[in-house]
Amino acid sequence: MAKDPREKENKRLEKAAKKSRRKQTRGQMWQAFQMQRKKDKKLIPYMLLGLLGPVVIMLALSLVLGWWWLNLIVGIAIGVMVAFWIFSRRLQAGVYDQIEGEAGAAGWALQNLRDGVGVKWITETAVASNTHMDAVHRVVGVPGVILVGEGSRHRLKPMMAQERKRLSRILGNTPIYDVYIGEGDDEVPIRKLQNHLVRLPRNIKKNQVDALNSKVESIARLHSRESMLPKGPMPRNAANPAGVNRRARRAAQRNKKG
Repeated sequence: MAKDPREKENKRLEKAAKKSRRKQTRGQMWQAFQMQRKKDKKLIPYMLLGLLGPVVIMLALSLVLGWWWLNLIVGIAIGVMVAFWIFSRRLQAGVYDQIEGEAGAAGWALQNLRDGVGVKWITETAVASNTHMDAVHRVVGVPGVILVGEGSRHRLKPMMAQERKRLSRILGNTPIYDVYIGEGDDEVPIRKLQNHLVRLPRNIKKNQVDALNSKVESIARLHSRESMLPKGPMPRNAANPAGVNRRARRAAQRNKKG
C-alpha cells in the first residue's frame, strides 16, 4: 500500500523543523559560550581540566585493565560531559551575578526551574505586586505550594499573608511555604533559590501537581472576578432595576407625544 503523499510531506517538514531547532540551539549555545568566555577568564582552563581529567584517569586504568582504546573513548565521553557541566554552572552563576538585585530576578529564576525524576514545577510570576516593584510569585510542585516574595520584607509580609489566607480556604492540609529572597538569616539568596526549592519535602506525587495547580488557578480566577465587582454601597437605581425600566418607557412615550 502506497504511503499518503501528505504524510510523507508532514514527516519531511517535521524532520526539517527538528533540524532547524537543533541548529538554532547550537547557535545559541555558541553565542553564550563566546560571551561567557570573554568575561570569565577561568572558563576555558576549567573546561580543559574537566575534559582531560577523566581521559587521564581512564588511560591510567588501562595500564592495569588493558583495552586502552576503549578506556580512551569512555574517558573522552565522560570528559565532554564534565566540561559541558562546568560551562553550564559557570554560565548560570554569571547570569545570577548580572540579575542579582534587579526587580524580577526571582521570577526569572523560577521560570527556569527544571522538572526532573519525581519532580514537577508550575510557576506563575507576580500573582501579587505593588507600585514599589515588590512581587509575590507562586510555584506549585511536589512540596505543595510555594509563595516566593521578592522586594521589601515589611511590604511583602501582608501580601504573602493575604495570598496564604486565600489559598488555605480551599487547599486544606496541602503545605504552603513562604520564601523571602534576600541575604538575611531567614532569607534565600537568588542564586540558591532553585536548590532551596528542590530540597523542600516532597509532600505530593509528581502526577498530582497538575490537579493541585488546577485548584490553585480556580482560586485565582475567583479572586479576579471578585476584584472586578464595584466596591461600596449599591446605587439606589441598581437596587430596583424594574423602576429604571418603567421610567425609561415613560420617557419614551413622552418623546413620542411631543
